[in-house]
Amino acid sequence: MRAAILREYGEPLDVREIPEPDPGPDGALIRVTACGVCRSDWHAWAGHGEWADDRVPRGQVLGHEPAGEVIAVGDSVDRFTPGDRVVVPFSLGDGTCPRCRRGHGNVCDDGRALGFEPDAPGAFAERVAVPDADYNLVERPPWLDATAAAALGCRYMTAYHALAERVELGGGEWLAVHGCGGVGLSAVQLGDALGARIVAVDVDDGALSLARDLGADEVANPNDLCGDEKAVPDRIRTLTDGGADVSMDALGIAETCRNSVRSARPRGTHVQVGLTTEAERGEVSLPTDWMTRWEVSFVGSRGMPPTSYDDLFALVEATDVDPAALVSDELALSEVSERLAAMEEYDARGVEVVTDFEG
Repeated sequence: MRAAILREYGEPLDVREIPEPDPGPDGALIRVTACGVCRSDWHAWAGHGEWADDRVPRGQVLGHEPAGEVIAVGDSVDRFTPGDRVVVPFSLGDGTCPRCRRGHGNVCDDGRALGFEPDAPGAFAERVAVPDADYNLVERPPWLDATAAAALGCRYMTAYHALAERVELGGGEWLAVHGCGGVGLSAVQLGDALGARIVAVDVDDGALSLARDLGADEVANPNDLCGDEKAVPDRIRTLTDGGADVSMDALGIAETCRNSVRSARPRGTHVQVGLTTEAERGEVSLPTDWMTRWEVSFVGSRGMPPTSYDDLFALVEATDVDPAALVSDELALSEVSERLAAMEEYDARGVEVVTDFEG
């Protein structure tokens, strides 16, 4: 089968034939129909994560936002059979640890991250093996095609878990989204579906225009504001009459993280979704005295447990939320390297999805 393999950090992926994976007795083999290209793939491609002992090794098959069809299952798999249409979460749990049993498989004690670890080869490939399939695989509703499901695969479900489950965003509350890439735009669309009022922040006017189309009530471009470090939070406090109830850093650089924290109103909540770059190396200084004075909460959020998909599907079906509206381009496997390199300069908009695994 064809797959895209991380050969050297920051260099083009090696697209070549490799053996088809063995799903094992508890796993399933999936024919990949679509797989999103995510900023987390860029972090892996760039060699980030060494500071957290989380650097993706050379030789890894990347790709962690797949949707497709089951083509084989192990002898111990009960819930799935060949022909089932599925989506695969990137945060794979074993289904047995205390976290998994409480519905928090995204922070499983023995969890694996699809496409980021040697024992979980990714889905920039014609086939992908999913371990512990009865727990991790999610059946795709008939109304959700593979391309839209791939858009759900990481950024959308990450935004949903952060807003609906980690901070329980409520109707009428103000949400500030800092960074309008894939996860930020997902947060805008989902925040709108949850009844929030939204301020979208980005340095790209095109991204802000798309954010308005997806439900943002207000937008702010830091380039249009004065250079003071408090300019963005001050603008958000003005737009929201005192600050956001929930403020999300969807990018992960020090500036957006601190801006997001300072954009929260008294007793508001900052939620961190974006991962840091080489510049921050996993650590960002914060205005802790100010946070203490105003009782601002800082919440981390990673992926989404597979057990939450039914709730996400129900929200999408019941509202005018359209994950496919985030898809900006459909790509061939051979184009992934170019699109990862474009993320170096933030030259990517919306969600790009691989749908051609032969080209």
